[in-house]
Amino acid sequence: MNTLVLLLICVAVLICGYIFYGRWLCKQWGVGEGDIPTPAHTMEDGVDYVPAKAPVLMGHHFSSIAGAGPITGPISAAIFGWLPVTLWVLVGGIFFGGVHDFGALFASIRHKGQSIGEIISINMSRRAKRLFIIFAYLTLILVVAAFASIVASTFGATYVDGVLDKTASAANASVAMVSLLFIAIAIIFGFCVYRRNAPMLVSTILGIVAIVICMAVGMNFHPIYLSNSAWMIIVGIYIAIASVTPVWILLQPRDYLSSFLLYAMLIVAFLGVIGCHPNIDPNLFPAFTGFAVASENGTQYLFPILFTTVACGAISGFHSLVSSGTTSKQLDHEKEAKPIAYGGMLLECVLAVLTLCAIAYARQIGHTAGATDIFAGGIAGMVAAIPGFAGLENVLYTLLVLTYSAFCLTSLDTATRLARFMFQEFWLEPGQTAKDITSGWKKVAVNPYFATIITVVLGILLGMNGYGKIWGLFGAANQLLAGLGLLAVATWLGNAGKNNKMFLLPMAFMMVVTICSLAITVKNQVGIISAGSADWGAYAQVILAVLLIVLAVVLVIEGIQTLFGGKKKTA
Repeated sequence: MNTLVLLLICVAVLICGYIFYGRWLCKQWGVGEGDIPTPAHTMEDGVDYVPAKAPVLMGHHFSSIAGAGPITGPISAAIFGWLPVTLWVLVGGIFFGGVHDFGALFASIRHKGQSIGEIISINMSRRAKRLFIIFAYLTLILVVAAFASIVASTFGATYVDGVLDKTASAANASVAMVSLLFIAIAIIFGFCVYRRNAPMLVSTILGIVAIVICMAVGMNFHPIYLSNSAWMIIVGIYIAIASVTPVWILLQPRDYLSSFLLYAMLIVAFLGVIGCHPNIDPNLFPAFTGFAVASENGTQYLFPILFTTVACGAISGFHSLVSSGTTSKQLDHEKEAKPIAYGGMLLECVLAVLTLCAIAYARQIGHTAGATDIFAGGIAGMVAAIPGFAGLENVLYTLLVLTYSAFCLTSLDTATRLARFMFQEFWLEPGQTAKDITSGWKKVAVNPYFATIITVVLGILLGMNGYGKIWGLFGAANQLLAGLGLLAVATWLGNAGKNNKMFLLPMAFMMVVTICSLAITVKNQVGIISAGSADWGAYAQVILAVLLIVLAVVLVIEGIQTLFGGKKKTA
């Protein structure tokens, strides 16, 4: 198979899915009918509820949901061959992930911009809401811990016998410098656009120029060399501030500008595939390697591993938290939900397919040292193979690594804000908002600063003390979120008398995938414990996996009762 042919086929399928299936979904749900004002207008508060222009919100949404997921997922799942990954990306993106993201956003804007937890509360039961929020909040704490640790490791200096090695630390110091400059640029951009009413086009052009300048400066001037631990503390302070800062100051402008890095990465990747169009070597990257593949981690089974690994490139529970957490509070017009949520998901699918093309070429030229090296090496190598572009390989490689790292920071502070929302909503009764609580201990619990401090402290402490021991559960936990997100929207649509059948099969499939994956985890970790070689991580994974299975079963039973029982629960 030629990579260019593969890419063109996939893009054509995704475009057809967006046009035809996306249009059908809008008609079934009544999206945009009646010109109903969105929560960004009806509940505007200048902090979380702030209307954003469609390109700006698309930048925030796409930057937040993309991160490293559509790159690392396909690379990990590549052990099964490029064909099953491609098929899951296409089918999953159009019929699972796109429906999930779009549905979560639409349901949220019809519920005052509140989260999936509140949708569950109103349409299923308060007990179901609290179970969901506890699970979602703990998952977000794990995300904060993991991404804070990743960001700190990409910023941290290298020490040899306690002595700073500046040569080995230069690349990380460069990434840190670019990231700090980028934050400053975003704040200036937000101030100019939202407080000085600067023209968006002119501001965007100047912002892009500033990004290029800050990357050039950061690559040549990077005087800050700090340890990983120091950066963890700094990152914790940053995300605490970012979580409560009005979105127009940092979140909207930073994510909007950072989206251009992602768009640029997509353009460079397209250029590489079109210009080089290498064939996929079946000896290095087979179409299909089997349903069970031996690896250094033991035998890996296509089901359910493929469907928990290729998450962001097909369907990811984290997306429903973004759609119903930050995006729904900034949506200017309801009709913009389709291009932002459904379109954003399918654009992620394109990035996943480009990653497969990068894997194919990276294996041919020897870039196999981790996900970053595979993606950046494969894309930069393809561009360098185009006549006249050979001298750009090292520069492109560095820029792609910088872009890859930047999105970890973007996803990190979005996850922190989402966790803050979840903590606040846990204490609310159905239909309440934080503004409705005027006294008592609940007023403290729903205070955004209190919720932020709790979230950041828990996340940073876990990040500094072995989050990797339980990270193996994240894939299944994330896809359980996806299944529950599909269930929540399906129950709301059913209660509203709208067609929800497009949710039922994806929901059932993701629940089965999740429960099977968790059962395998329990089996594997019990085996490790029985062998006498287990640390606390194995016990924690067994306990958490069993609890997640119970959670899934309880919520599915409640969902089925709501969907088919003819009445909504209130207990």
